[in-house]
Amino acid sequence: EVQLVESGGGLLQAGGSLRLACAASGLTFDHYAIAWVRQAPGKEREGVSCISSLDGFTTYANSVKGRFTTSFDNAKNAVYLQMNSLKPEDTAIYYCAAPGDCYADPRFVSDMGQGIQVTVSS
Repeated sequence: EVQLVESGGGLLQAGGSLRLACAASGLTFDHYAIAWVRQAPGKEREGVSCISSLDGFTTYANSVKGRFTTSFDNAKNAVYLQMNSLKPEDTAIYYCAAPGDCYADPRFVSDMGQGIQVTVSS
């Protein structure tokens, strides 16, 4: 059974930085992908980033390019999302998901964590 647990969310002011962590277990395939997905109140779910365990390939939504970075910590079976220069519009619940690969749409996959709140005040 795949388990994904997010941590590191919180409340901060615009311009600040935050690092989210996703602890992953139960991923038995030789390679996999971990994506970050977010959903703001009243808005559609949005794929934020993805990283492949096969070669470290990463993708980002245009809205976060240059500000967010995703990375693996293989020793801890964790994936991080470093978020810099945060804006109020980054306020959302952030989920980590295992979509299989970074070419799949991660927004509604069954392997997804419970989510964690990130709130950015202006």
